[in-house]
Amino acid sequence: MKGAVFMGEREIAFMEFPDPTPGPDEVVVEMKASGMCGSDLHQYRRPKAGAAVGGLPVNPNPVIGGHEPCGVVAAVGSAVNERQARVGARVMVHHYKGCATCAHCRSGWSQLCQEVPVTVYGNNDHGGHARYLKVPAFTLVPLPEEMSFEVGAAVSCGTGTAYQALRRLKLAGNETIAIFGQGPVGLSATQLASAMGARVIALDVSPERLARAKEFGASETVNPRSNDPVGAIKDLTRGGADCTLDTSSQPAGRLAAIRGTKVWGTTCFVGERNEVTIDVSPDMLRKELTIVASWTFSWAIQQECAEFIVDRRIPVEHLFTHRWTLDEAVEAYRLFDTQTTGKGVFVSF
Repeated sequence: MKGAVFMGEREIAFMEFPDPTPGPDEVVVEMKASGMCGSDLHQYRRPKAGAAVGGLPVNPNPVIGGHEPCGVVAAVGSAVNERQARVGARVMVHHYKGCATCAHCRSGWSQLCQEVPVTVYGNNDHGGHARYLKVPAFTLVPLPEEMSFEVGAAVSCGTGTAYQALRRLKLAGNETIAIFGQGPVGLSATQLASAMGARVIALDVSPERLARAKEFGASETVNPRSNDPVGAIKDLTRGGADCTLDTSSQPAGRLAAIRGTKVWGTTCFVGERNEVTIDVSPDMLRKELTIVASWTFSWAIQQECAEFIVDRRIPVEHLFTHRWTLDEAVEAYRLFDTQTTGKGVFVSF
């Protein structure tokens, strides 16, 4: 089979790999949709000698990209029972593997495993940008019949990440949240927060993305290049937002998120990489500010997110502005790299 591999320095190579065969506890999933996530750009842009994202262990061999896989079970291993997986089942993949026995792994938080180097499918092991993907059976998450494969791909990382961040913030319907960055994760957060009843202030430096944020339920939009973002948030609220969420990964965005939050408010960071320097007394202590981090989601929360979307009929499919064949991966990531578009997804392999 052919797979798309991130080579670094904005280069993608198409390589031939053997069709996978499942081991006893594994399954092979035939891809129906494989999403493009903002964190893919870290691998796409990295120096060719660079490490994997977030200090994860580096695989010295070529690795197929794509960590938003969704498809149909094509084969199961000899030790996999019907309750775990069956051929033909519609599934998403929780794209992590740890030791499988520690408390974090057993509670569905494999990415937090402290016992072994964590496998991240699409990062340091093969992902969904190919026709087939082999994973442990325990990584499979049922895809609701009412949900398309494309939406399932979004839930498998970007949209699921936004959902868990809102859970970490304990967002309430009577609150105002300012969301920094309106890429795939930020736009998902805008859509989900609006569905939860919250008032959303969306911030981004792209006018195109701000326009989409309005379509997805943002009450107000702010362009930090045209306005002081902290001042704008305070003008739109009674001294600051109840919650702020930074998806931009930019130091300036993170600092503005902290300073745009009201007294007793909560700030959440989800973007990978970079740093932020704060003045502890005015930025935190004298506001009784809570700062939390959120790294994707657990197996159970991925399923909960899917059910939330189905139950409330949230049109997550509107996130997608581009649908591609795998052969078009070079052009797809070249366009995605401009960070002015919506979400892209591969639907033909």
